[in-house]
Amino acid sequence: MEAKFRGPIPPALALPAQTPSSTFADYDHYDGLGLADLVKRGDVSARELVLTAIERIDALNPQINAVIHKLYDDGLKAADAPQRDGPFAGVPFLIKDLLSWYAGAPIRSGSRLFDGFIAPMDAEIVRRYKRSGVVILGKTNTPEFGLTPFTEPELFGPTHNPWDLTRTSGGSSGGSAAAVAAGMVPLAGGGDGGGSIRIPASCCGLFGLKPTRGRTPTGPIEGELWEGAAIEHVITRSVRDSAAMLDAITGPEAGEPYSIAPSARPFLDEVTREPGRLRIAFTDRPLLGEHMDAECKSALHDAVKLLESLGHTVVEASPPLDREAFLRAFLLMVCGQCAADLEDGAAVMGRRASPANVEISTWALALLGRSYSAGAMAHARRHLERSARAVGRWFATNEFDVLVTPTLTTPPFTIGALQPPAHELAAMQVLGRVHAGGVMRLAGALDKAAKRVFDWIACPPVFNVTGQPAMSVPLAWSASGLPIGIHFAGRFGDEATLYRLAGQLETARPWFSRRPPTRG
Repeated sequence: MEAKFRGPIPPALALPAQTPSSTFADYDHYDGLGLADLVKRGDVSARELVLTAIERIDALNPQINAVIHKLYDDGLKAADAPQRDGPFAGVPFLIKDLLSWYAGAPIRSGSRLFDGFIAPMDAEIVRRYKRSGVVILGKTNTPEFGLTPFTEPELFGPTHNPWDLTRTSGGSSGGSAAAVAAGMVPLAGGGDGGGSIRIPASCCGLFGLKPTRGRTPTGPIEGELWEGAAIEHVITRSVRDSAAMLDAITGPEAGEPYSIAPSARPFLDEVTREPGRLRIAFTDRPLLGEHMDAECKSALHDAVKLLESLGHTVVEASPPLDREAFLRAFLLMVCGQCAADLEDGAAVMGRRASPANVEISTWALALLGRSYSAGAMAHARRHLERSARAVGRWFATNEFDVLVTPTLTTPPFTIGALQPPAHELAAMQVLGRVHAGGVMRLAGALDKAAKRVFDWIACPPVFNVTGQPAMSVPLAWSASGLPIGIHFAGRFGDEATLYRLAGQLETARPWFSRRPPTRG
């Protein structure tokens, strides 16, 4: 299949001249599996690929700020070692600096709270990444504790979108998405608790699939992530790279509270299988927001026409959701998890979390989490569980295979646009000093934060709550050249249908060779 990813490549961000003796000039012409095949055949060495990736990171990262910790020595050592049989043997890779513990390296989670912490072990997901054969060269930028759908931590600064350096790369896996979009690596690790793989994939013109709950590991450091809403996987250019990596990292681990039925066949095999005639629902009404940009609506309706031309049955329909109640419950869950993150961090570091070592908005969320009772938290979780049941019944009753929406309600916004306004930050600082969590709740801080953020990410978080697989596919670009992802949610446990459909869409409307414009 490598031939489908060969051919002329539009110019990417400005790079220095290649050195033929040490780097691989055709790096952009291949996806991860294509590069691994070259290594296997002896057409290029893993060291050449790693040196190429290092050169690109060093050249492009000052503009983009995607990589916040380099692991070049480890990467070169791994590249020079006897190659394993994994599907991505010798392929350069980056991991997100959140949850992905890498033994001997810092993990900061975008926070000053973890200053000086060195991971004593690999997380299970990192072990499995390594088992796939990738060569890990560094860690990518993320918002503090992965709390926002944009990557602008105070600690490391914002990650810039390669399509327009003034725009967001999304979040919380924004560093990984920007690195892949810029051509530093062909794929990178990410996590998704409210859209954090799919949002940056949409912003950066990439493919991003969130697997079904339980499909990939969370241990041994963590149990369930965000009450089961969060899961780890990758962001890629090609559909097949995503499928092959999911094959490599899927499966139960010791201590799992539950397991999910394995797929009938490898996910990589699904990419080239015909999906058949699917019954697909679509809506341009934001599931959790109030507004939808005209260009995003237009992109959705164009995708609907494409799906119909491919033989699918497409009808307009939307799942039942009490938007306001869902938002309140979801954000309350996030506030509770944020409070727990600070407790965990304090225990690991042996120092208290405070406004001196965490961002004020993080501190405010944690205060809100502490201000609610255990009963209120349990009630919120029950509401989310009931919502998930209702969405699942809607899919089953109407015999829908897939629901299609825009991934986001607008193209990527200007960096800083979703940050709390100055007057809200000032209020948070004052209230934070007096630990006035209850006052903040009464002041409506929860509702303000929910409206501002969820108006933009109005569809992805629903499927974190339901646990269903969902993907963002780069099918459209705005008039100004910014990527617009189209979001597809499948039935629980049915990544296979999504991969078949994604493979069909990738053939019908290829995006692999579409690259960010040259930057001086």
